[in-house]
Amino acid sequence: MAPGSVPFVPPGVECDEKTVFTSDGGLKLEFVPEYVAIVGSGYIGLEFSDVYTALGSEVTFIEALPDLMPGFDREIAKLAERILIKPRPIDYRLGVFASKVTPGIPGVKPVTIEMIDANTKEHVETIEVDACMVATGRSPATMDLGLENMDIETVRGFVQTNDQMQVLDGPDGKVVDGLWCIGDANGKYMLAHAASAQGISAVENMVGREHTVNHEHVPAACFTHPEVAFVGLNEAQAQERAEAEGWTLGKSVGHFRANSKALAENEADGVAKVLFKTETEEIVGVHIIGLHAADLIQECANAMAAGTTVREIAMMVHTHPTLSEVLDSAFKGAVGMAAH
Repeated sequence: MAPGSVPFVPPGVECDEKTVFTSDGGLKLEFVPEYVAIVGSGYIGLEFSDVYTALGSEVTFIEALPDLMPGFDREIAKLAERILIKPRPIDYRLGVFASKVTPGIPGVKPVTIEMIDANTKEHVETIEVDACMVATGRSPATMDLGLENMDIETVRGFVQTNDQMQVLDGPDGKVVDGLWCIGDANGKYMLAHAASAQGISAVENMVGREHTVNHEHVPAACFTHPEVAFVGLNEAQAQERAEAEGWTLGKSVGHFRANSKALAENEADGVAKVLFKTETEEIVGVHIIGLHAADLIQECANAMAAGTTVREIAMMVHTHPTLSEVLDSAFKGAVGMAAH
């Protein structure tokens, strides 16, 4: 099974896919809104804010959590706010829900958005915009599969699977013979390339070659200008795990401003941050914001999957002059060999 997912629309939000729309409708707009609100500041919201501001729109983020980009490493998110948000016609409301969104008519009637405090649920503000994108995540498309006919219990719609992608009949349940589920519908990691890896893994297991996907080694990217990408744990998660497991967290940062290629491209904002265990030099996470971050992260993901240490990468040769030297600098810094 690979039914995928559909955009999640919160209660109180009325989508007409013309003036109030999900990411599906956002790709089919027949006009460029002068003023657009985006509910949610994750991957989808950030990427579309990049598009809309490039087309001349003003953007307002409406985020229920107290910080923008809640799914990202905090240090990277703060830097992204400086690079991606503040230089552009973007403002934001934090800690509020869009409790009611009413569609409008392009050029005739505005979209109305009522906001309430995320904690007290009291009305905070009502704004009028030309369009509203709902970027509040995605839900598994499992409603009409007939899973109940096989006594399969989902969790918030997500099909439960084991590490081999075999379907379970419920949380901590038994394997359902002959049935596998990959991709967004199992909720393990809702990214296309993760689904592809899960599909390969499922087939390997079907033919008797045992295989599992370590989702901490699957990279993710946000395609803004500049890009944001990461793999593994963020700094807060890594620190929490270090304290729980008794190891020391190390951190090293490489800067795009010290990179010849980035300077030549006139896009030298950004950093690459490497997180590692100081005792074993094992990489536990890498976070990049900067030119071609989505391409650069792959080296780090492959290194983590192969068990390559920060010292081993630091001793490898990176081509000059290329953006890969930002990572070279970060890994060398992790073992006291930084040139910058």
